[in-house]
Amino acid sequence: MSTPSSGALPDVVDVVVVGAGGAGMTAALASAKNGLDTILIEKSAYFGGSTARSGGGVWMPGNYALKAAGQADAPAESKRYLDSIVGDVVPKVRRDTYIDRGPEVLEFIRDHTPLRFTWVPDYADYHPESPGGRPAGRSCEPIPLDARFLGDELDRLHPQYTKAPANMIVTQADFRKISLGLRTLQGPITMVKVLLNRILAGLRGRKMYAMGNAIAIGLRKGLVDAGVPVHYETELTGLVIEDGRVVGVRVTQGGRESVVRARRGVILGSGGFERNLEMREKYQPQPTSVEWTTGSEFNTGGGILAGIAAGAETDLLDDAWWGPTIPLPNGPWFCLAERNLPGSMIVNQAGERYMNEALPYVEAVHEIYAGEATGVGHVPSWMVIDQRYRNRYVFAGLMPRQPFPGRWFKTGVIRKADTIEALAAEIDVPAERLAATVERFNDFARSGTDEDFHRGESAYDKYYSDPTVKPNPSLHTIDQGPFYAVKIVPGDLGTKGGLVTDEHARVLRADGSVIAGLYAAGNVSSAVMGRTYAGPGATIGPAMAFGYLAAEDIAGASANETA
Repeated sequence: MSTPSSGALPDVVDVVVVGAGGAGMTAALASAKNGLDTILIEKSAYFGGSTARSGGGVWMPGNYALKAAGQADAPAESKRYLDSIVGDVVPKVRRDTYIDRGPEVLEFIRDHTPLRFTWVPDYADYHPESPGGRPAGRSCEPIPLDARFLGDELDRLHPQYTKAPANMIVTQADFRKISLGLRTLQGPITMVKVLLNRILAGLRGRKMYAMGNAIAIGLRKGLVDAGVPVHYETELTGLVIEDGRVVGVRVTQGGRESVVRARRGVILGSGGFERNLEMREKYQPQPTSVEWTTGSEFNTGGGILAGIAAGAETDLLDDAWWGPTIPLPNGPWFCLAERNLPGSMIVNQAGERYMNEALPYVEAVHEIYAGEATGVGHVPSWMVIDQRYRNRYVFAGLMPRQPFPGRWFKTGVIRKADTIEALAAEIDVPAERLAATVERFNDFARSGTDEDFHRGESAYDKYYSDPTVKPNPSLHTIDQGPFYAVKIVPGDLGTKGGLVTDEHARVLRADGSVIAGLYAAGNVSSAVMGRTYAGPGATIGPAMAFGYLAAEDIAGASANETA
């Protein structure tokens, strides 16, 4: 993969798109379908970016997949929901535009790629009890697809976060069932289904992909069919500006610098800055680390820095698509179901609980950093579980009862002891305090009511809970030794702060004026979700939508100029 797949860079095109993730590929496809001469440049040797590494959820209310499942609600309800959870952090016109235009974007993708989406049953909005929230959820995911149509280009798919074997297809809906191990019949049935499908796919010579991989592969096929060149290993180093307008990009490719001029516009879809330690230390709460993110290793903020140099305003640089994360020796594990399942709790370095452990992941890390700011250590925190929990549930990719790997103990990510007091010594927290915290938690589990943090009351809490546990499927006692403590750090899926844009994805200056010719979508721009997270896929949905809207605006401006 030492050379780009599409020949030499042109001197001039209509549109240059930067970044081959969900935002960039959607933008490039929409630009081409609007009749504009378009190229896509990608810093790495891969397509897909953080989208390819994701769970592949798309939160896009009212789309065709939700309608087919009878789950589409009135746009006014979705707007009311974003009004309630996002508020004035993001202008209402931008939030409303996303709701109004989102379904059209997914239909465009359906019409011009092999991608098809389906509702994720009952995957609740992350704040389902807020005004306009839906306990049944508004999230959809890609139907698994056979990627043989990409040929050798499939070798350029961005390496996976979970490193799943070929044809091992686990959808978001499957993951929920599998996480419960053998606690319900659905768990083993789903595991058998996944294994049988893998065997059958292999026998038929298929190359099946799901989740974020499927989105990336489908969009890439759309670009192939549309004839959009993708130039790999081509890094943006700056924007060309003339008379206040962005008219091209400066890039480095194969050690050579060059300029590609853009007659109509430049669309940045180059991701966030999660792998840039200097930017993390400058803008984000501390402590922080590039080792805790599951975002693409190539997301170092180049597009954001280029936009800042061009005079762009920024926002939300101190925030991210956070999630409590286990810093395993072979890479961070984004802790999704594990902390929601009954029989687990999270404590700080004083040995005390400080949140509902089943909170949506962005909110959970907000609580970690809020606690850290009090002067009591919260980074790392510790998830406390017992042997019963370990025997019941899938944990960080390990099957129930499967021993923790020795290297996890050796690196200190997992600590083990026969008693809670001994476990406290292992993680250096006050023994009496931890024992009292566990006892209080156990009392809540017996009564079914978490009097301190209300765990299990939200419909979202229940999604990754255990329906066989009564009276509260999110709570169970921690009292069957040996006991384990699992290190928890404030990880993320990527940063969410970046260039400020309007409802057309045009990049804005601090005074609100438009930087002509410059657009941004995805994590290079400040999130339409503000400081919160509406539901599963509220990163990928807006990335694709505003990439599409950027191309539409460029095409509309071009048509007006030639009219």
